[in-house]
Amino acid sequence: MKKTISSGGVVLNMKGEVLVVNQRGTSWSLPKGHVEKGEDFVNAAKREIKEESGIGDLQIIGELGSYKRPRIDDPSEIKTIHMFLFKTNESALKPTDSQNPEARWVNKDEVENLLTAKQDIEFFRKIRDKL
Repeated sequence: MKKTISSGGVVLNMKGEVLVVNQRGTSWSLPKGHVEKGEDFVNAAKREIKEESGIGDLQIIGELGSYKRPRIDDPSEIKTIHMFLFKTNESALKPTDSQNPEARWVNKDEVENLLTAKQDIEFFRKIRDKL
């Protein structure tokens, strides 16, 4: 079993909507990805959010904790995902990562219905009241 470290975020826009991203056209998640060598968790989260949504103006609000789950397209990889809460004034979504072709702003009451992985849903339920 391969173990990897990822970092990402719950991003809120001015309307209080949550950023959700599409992976490979088959699943939906909160924006996140692998931490690169020499990168801290916050900077990795910011880079991944920018690649997966085009949003670069991010203000960190705080840490939301971490959780583990298998990679959706390769269950032999177990990811430890460190998550942070961010706010942004930007609204236009323009993903640059070809493996994450679409991003959406979603009402926080509808996020759980869109997320694919049960661990992502469970994590979001735990932190929802902090939003």
